[in-house]
Amino acid sequence: MVKKSSGANSSGPPQPPPPPPPPRVAAARSSASSTKPAAVGLGSRPGSAADAPETDETRAQQQQQQQRLLNIFHDAFREVLSRDDFAAVLQEVKGALYRRDFETAFGTEQFLEVYAARYSPPRALCYSKILTQISGHLASVLDAAVAAAAAAAATNTCEDAEYEYEIERGRVSPTVDLEENEGEMSAGAAALRMLAIGGGAAEIVAFAAHLRDAGPGVAGDLTLLDVGPWREVVRKLHVGLTTPPVLSKYASAAAKATNAALVEPAERLKSAFVQRDVLELDRAGLSELLGRTTTPLLVTMLFTLNELYTSGGVGKTTALLRNLTAAVPAGSLLLVVDSPGSYSEAAVGKEAKRYPMQWLLDHTLLRVADDKLLPSDGCTWEKLESHDSVWFRHPQGLRYSIELEDMRYQMHLYRACPRSAD
Repeated sequence: MVKKSSGANSSGPPQPPPPPPPPRVAAARSSASSTKPAAVGLGSRPGSAADAPETDETRAQQQQQQQRLLNIFHDAFREVLSRDDFAAVLQEVKGALYRRDFETAFGTEQFLEVYAARYSPPRALCYSKILTQISGHLASVLDAAVAAAAAAAATNTCEDAEYEYEIERGRVSPTVDLEENEGEMSAGAAALRMLAIGGGAAEIVAFAAHLRDAGPGVAGDLTLLDVGPWREVVRKLHVGLTTPPVLSKYASAAAKATNAALVEPAERLKSAFVQRDVLELDRAGLSELLGRTTTPLLVTMLFTLNELYTSGGVGKTTALLRNLTAAVPAGSLLLVVDSPGSYSEAAVGKEAKRYPMQWLLDHTLLRVADDKLLPSDGCTWEKLESHDSVWFRHPQGLRYSIELEDMRYQMHLYRACPRSAD
């Protein structure tokens, strides 16, 4: 669903504030914070790709990859962007958002596609950059997934050996061809899991881009949760991410020979969209979405948490964070990205005193060690990174049907740790 536009163009006259976004609610970080806008990488675990110095060649490769993501959006919504009434429908969507009439803004598939074609591409580029910059932390999540897959494979190997032993002695009859799935992604392959609360078009594209960079041996399992009916939009993008782009009949032989999908084979990317109000989920419902497993995952709230606070209320949002703390597997990461400064404040109490979203978030997450209401096997949180204001600027030369806007955002990253026995 719509999330706040978090920046403006880097040149040109000042622009009026963007219309407010819909409450992505209803669908469904301890390091020091920087106080000046940052325009460079956020940093990550030493030795990660994000620590490597940027060269002209590196920047050229990054821009080429960013252009590819834009092309995927363009191909998925080609018909939408070329409609004669696109500008008129976009104005209707903007107007509904400005009035905070979210039922209208996201009440039809036409409006949803126009929003995704207009606002999601720059978000996807920004989210992809953030995932790259925290890749050192994500490596620990993936390491745990690899270990779990290896353990599962060892168990299956023992079971298969016992099964074949029984067959040899005629005690059981074979019911499946043990080699029929040879060459395909194994069901027990390492998979990086991600739950995107308030997630949609931008999240699936950014996740697929990170999956591509992680290497061919890594699969991805993405669950997108939002109140809006984004299923068809997500489906179109999933197809575009896992299918080679259609080339012109005049394309060169070299272009045809190297033409490939962003993610190959297609089985590497698994995505599911769940249309639910996250604030209405209890602990059991949230556990179900998290997968009921001890393998850690990445949970994201990208331009979502502030809307949960302001539209759903501090009480319900705090309950959500507590349920997440109780249900999330140890080692999991929580990534929160939102508008910076006064754009992310929530009113609390009868006097409607305003508090920064980051303060409310830390107040809830970093004090759970003293929360006697949480189960003893729940987690506590440690803040890994925190940045008050970061600029994401698009490089010159990117091509898209609509002008791309630069973004400014705050970012906070937490890791779930096992609770002390005390």
